[in-house]
Amino acid sequence: MRRKEREVTDKNRLREIIESCHRIRVGFIDNGHVYIVPVNFGCVYEDEKYTFYFHSAKEGRKMTLIKENPTVGFEMDTGYELKTAGAACAHSAYFQSVIGEGKISVVEDTEEKKKGLRMVMEHETGNGDWEFQDKMVQAVCVWKITVSEITGKEQVHNQ
Repeated sequence: MRRKEREVTDKNRLREIIESCHRIRVGFIDNGHVYIVPVNFGCVYEDEKYTFYFHSAKEGRKMTLIKENPTVGFEMDTGYELKTAGAACAHSAYFQSVIGEGKISVVEDTEEKKKGLRMVMEHETGNGDWEFQDKMVQAVCVWKITVSEITGKEQVHNQ
């Protein structure tokens, strides 16, 4: 990271930034081209490792790409505010962001699918006490990223 003074090294602060983000952009490689999809997500932090959960239809471009190449990149950001200055090149921004990479896979186990859906709902609504009928769970695809690398960066008002 070029701007080390903006790197987020505190694990609790990194989790706070992730919790404040409402979309994650997942980047796939598609025949030498980049395909980026913004999606809502849920997150689990266990044993100092992140797992991000998502849901989608069972068919489509994402599903094809997940099966073709399980390595993906991701980005999320929040708190953007323009930091103005007298000269054009002196403008900057306040922000918090997270980037990383990992392996993506489709979740097949019904109980893990329910866990993933619960995490998505908890992240979006603040409520993690949801029940899911097996029929509904079988109708939706749940996929996850098992994170191998993650970094955070921020510029806040007091820097």
